[in-house]
Amino acid sequence: MTPDEMEAIVMAFPGVEKGMSYGSPAYKVNGKFFTRLRRDDQSMVLMDVSLDEREMLMEAEPGTFHFTAHYKDYPCVLARIDTLHPGSFRNFLDRRFRKIAKKAAVKAWDAQSA
Repeated sequence: MTPDEMEAIVMAFPGVEKGMSYGSPAYKVNGKFFTRLRRDDQSMVLMDVSLDEREMLMEAEPGTFHFTAHYKDYPCVLARIDTLHPGSFRNFLDRRFRKIAKKAAVKAWDAQSA
């Protein structure tokens, strides 16, 4: 997936706001962190991934999924965009979106995705 493809997927969710974090693109929904690109390793920060799920993902696809010491104790995983499948990326974002978006935005997303 290219950076442009990544951004198109992120921005397709209702109410996404683009900003900057640590000098790279970051995205919020409802004022809450949605995802961001880590420029140093071209990875997306994917939230709401349990530590057990993260271990399984890293074992199954070590070329895509990883984490750094900074994220060790957080329920998230890093995913390299060049090897991350766009459908998988959308699914991770969908999970996060449903947790942080307002109900009306989730309804709009469901209607758009149907």
